[in-house]
Amino acid sequence: MKALVTGAAGFVGQHLVDHLLSEGDEVVSTDRASGGPDVLDQDGLTDLLGHHLPDVVFHLAGQADVARSWTEPATTIRVNAEGTHHLLAAARRVGVGRVVTVTSADVYGVVSADELPVDEAAPFRPASPYAASKAMADLIAQQAHIGHGQDVVRARSFNHFGPGQGEAGVCSAFALRIARCESRGETSIQVGNLDARRDFTDVRDVVRAYRLLATSGQPDTAYNVCSGRAISIRSLLEVLLSLADCPIALVDAPDLYRPVDLPELRGDASAIRRDTGWEPLLNMESTLAEVLNDARRRLHESSPAD
Repeated sequence: MKALVTGAAGFVGQHLVDHLLSEGDEVVSTDRASGGPDVLDQDGLTDLLGHHLPDVVFHLAGQADVARSWTEPATTIRVNAEGTHHLLAAARRVGVGRVVTVTSADVYGVVSADELPVDEAAPFRPASPYAASKAMADLIAQQAHIGHGQDVVRARSFNHFGPGQGEAGVCSAFALRIARCESRGETSIQVGNLDARRDFTDVRDVVRAYRLLATSGQPDTAYNVCSGRAISIRSLLEVLLSLADCPIALVDAPDLYRPVDLPELRGDASAIRRDTGWEPLLNMESTLAEVLNDARRRLHESSPAD
């Protein structure tokens, strides 16, 4: 399989490229940071796809920071929604066989306890500009199939984490704060809402799901990519703190709370399991240990030499 990955230099993109290569696929990586076309440049995307003619495109490029979406809502909507339109239009123009678009479980938004676990038939009730932009992207992908007959599969990913993630991810943010305490002799870290419960999956399990959706997913179908289990942010942090080299106190920081934060979000992965056989395999505690060690390594590499 010849695959083209947009957003290949990002956290998930790098893991996806590694997985595709390990499966023997031919991979074309593109990212604006490495000189690839902007997702708002439809002609540039068309030229890129026309030159490489991939069998499948994995569309990961976008603005993925929820907090940033509150301060830059218009940019977030343009990049994530309009960018998805341009990518799909370019893929149609050159005859790409399949596009896997990655949106987000945030499209489900405000979900009540009696609606959990949420499945793909749940309505969109986005609570943040980021979530709204991903809901738009999801609908644009659906319209591409209905209006143009395009082969598009939609992946709605719940929280994912792993080594290499930036501070926008809650697990990596905690890990980096703990690593700084260890390095600088500090004794506390700031935290936001620790009671929220989320559905977390190792990023390497997530990218394995994306490839299976490319090979076995059904056209014009949305798939939750999730574990089906919710864990509190507090529980994740407790695991990381148990691995720290020193005692660390928690300091409540109101500015770290989101304007809207759901008590719990947990997904139903029945559809992807039915159509592809996928299920998460990696152990959460082991991944958290990797995340903390990765944070220590990055902090050491970024510190000035003695």
